[in-house]
Amino acid sequence: MTQSPATVRLKPGRDKSLRRRHPWVFSGAVAQVAGSPASGATVMVLDANGEPLGHGAYSPQSQIVVRMWNFEPAEPIDASWFRARLEQAVQWRSAYQGGRGACRLVNSESDGLPGVIIDRYADFLVCQFGTAGAEFWRTAIVESLSELSALPAIAGIYERSDLDIRPKEGLAPRLGVLAGSEPPPLLEIEESGLRFAVDVHSGHKTGF
Repeated sequence: MTQSPATVRLKPGRDKSLRRRHPWVFSGAVAQVAGSPASGATVMVLDANGEPLGHGAYSPQSQIVVRMWNFEPAEPIDASWFRARLEQAVQWRSAYQGGRGACRLVNSESDGLPGVIIDRYADFLVCQFGTAGAEFWRTAIVESLSELSALPAIAGIYERSDLDIRPKEGLAPRLGVLAGSEPPPLLEIEESGLRFAVDVHSGHKTGF
């Protein structure tokens, strides 16, 4: 027997922003949560009449109680869905790949991945998982990054999930190597002919 997905039903009139593709559902807009979803788990968001609007990540400790993954009720959220989103984000930035440069590969809601930040510094990736949903899918995201053919050779993937937002999501900080080698204390990148030293372990945000 297939278990029904957990749902979040909105109050009357609180679906307007979602229909305009705004990716956040605030706690004050919620009428009912059914199915006892875990923190970070995927829920189906319904309007007040029960019409499905899309899937999102449930975050019971946050004022933003759902961050939307998609607005396609028939499209399942699974590991292959995340792989496709990551592949698309990397391809969009293909002109900035390779060499000793740096770029932001994934920029949270802008790439349809709320709470996920991934920066490339030379041949290392630095990830931040800032929300309950991003944390829930953390392993699948890292595995996909390790397998993406569109991504040039990567020496290692490092996590800098020490953002101020994590406690508001009920999450503790995380720092450390996720895959491959550990970045050196100072990682050299080159931008517009200038060289910079990046400290991915304790520098600003992901290091730069």
